[in-house]
Amino acid sequence: MTSQLTSTTITVEHVTLSSTKSFEAVRSALEASVPVIDPDYAKLLKARKVDEARDLLERQAPLSIFGSRNHGDVLLTVGLSRKAIQYDIGNPLTAASMTRHDVSAALYAPIRVLLREDAVGGVAFEYDRPASTFGQFGNPQVDAVAGGLDDLLRSVLAAAAE
Repeated sequence: MTSQLTSTTITVEHVTLSSTKSFEAVRSALEASVPVIDPDYAKLLKARKVDEARDLLERQAPLSIFGSRNHGDVLLTVGLSRKAIQYDIGNPLTAASMTRHDVSAALYAPIRVLLREDAVGGVAFEYDRPASTFGQFGNPQVDAVAGGLDDLLRSVLAAAAE
């Protein structure tokens, strides 16, 4: 059996959304408006209680935090002291509405968002625009959902940054 490797070059739109607020204030605002996902949905799916899982997810916020990593702590290993948190933000129902048309879209769901403070104290969110990452699949159904995700993510991050 022989494996095959293919490669495609894509264009991705990278977004930086700056804030005049402190890192802590932006982080608190984001985490107050985008809750951590209720892990019970995964337990329900594992138990094949699909309707219950869907009902639970439909009651959740439009976007949830799937996980976060303190990248600022990682920078300590190279002698830097910076504030930087990576978030995985999304919605399982939104993801399923895309991956049902192209399972490869799961590569970008949930969306990775970085909240960071630069060397001079500037605070910003950074992320790759969902419409550009999901757009590589050339699927109109995926593109339509990704466009809505773009708007929702931008509005949530802008509200936290303001």
